[in-house]
Amino acid sequence: MVHQTKENKAVIYWLLTGCALIFIMVIVGGITRLTHSGLSISNYKLISGTIPPMNETEWHEAFELYKQYPEYQKLHNHFGLEEFKDIYFWEWIHRVIGRFIGLVFIVPFIYFLVRKRLSEATIKKSVVLLLLGGFQGFLGWYMVKSGLVDEPNVSHFRLAAHLTTAFLTFAYTFWVALDLIFPKKKHVNKPLRNFIRIGLIVLIVQIIYGAFVAGLDAGWIHNHWPMMSDGKWIHETVFIEQNPVYLNFLEGKSGVQFVHRTLAYVVVIFILAIYYKAKKTDPTPYQNKGINLLLTMVVVQFVLGVATLLLAVPVWLGVLHQVGAFILLSAMTFTLHRFSK
Repeated sequence: MVHQTKENKAVIYWLLTGCALIFIMVIVGGITRLTHSGLSISNYKLISGTIPPMNETEWHEAFELYKQYPEYQKLHNHFGLEEFKDIYFWEWIHRVIGRFIGLVFIVPFIYFLVRKRLSEATIKKSVVLLLLGGFQGFLGWYMVKSGLVDEPNVSHFRLAAHLTTAFLTFAYTFWVALDLIFPKKKHVNKPLRNFIRIGLIVLIVQIIYGAFVAGLDAGWIHNHWPMMSDGKWIHETVFIEQNPVYLNFLEGKSGVQFVHRTLAYVVVIFILAIYYKAKKTDPTPYQNKGINLLLTMVVVQFVLGVATLLLAVPVWLGVLHQVGAFILLSAMTFTLHRFSK
């Protein structure tokens, strides 16, 4: 029988460390994307890839390899070695952090397993986490491959899968940690819990569309608010870029941006409703902290989204907007957990 207190203290620190590393990974990933650095390393070497070029000869070899692919040939053929080093750095550090996260998950997991510090339930959840982490790494390379063929752009669908899986891996890691932090069961208000679940689904869809906007560079058009352009709530290009019409909302820049803008209002309304409904139930202190943080973060994130759009996505603000989405998802996960367990 695993001693609950003994398990909690060490394993909670392990899981929360994983959460922090995933958070850092997402920030670096955002910088990598916004600086267009993601295609600078066109091969994948699990072990040797952790060591960057160490001398001028190795740098020139890496640069010559980069020159063989569409991004250099069509976009960056004016680059010299120094410019290449700048974009190489962000993709390299992004991959190294990914490998480090893998070690941070696997090595302590094996240690806890051998020392019998994990309950059966936590073992099962940890295996899911390891599978999610491995799948995330695969999606990263699968995404990069899409930009190495004909066009120097990764598939926005693959980008969305890669980013969303990172967010979900974080949320599930956080959830498993919360299960250990709050082991006691209590009465659950099922209608409210189910409403928060719907809010979480809407937020995840919004995150997916944020990734679509990023993958299509759709943040650099229609840089007006609240209207899409002068005097127009819905720009005509929302419906005419793609055929059939529904593809505009999956592959068209204007259509995808329109959905992302619209869903922002839906997310705000849902969270306002969650806050209002939860306040009427005489929430516990932790439930109260969850809904207060949720309300605060949705306001902050909405403002960041508008500013990012109006300023045409400067790197620092684009990254900050992505960080806001991450914290908002954290607040939603915490709130759902406190109203579920």
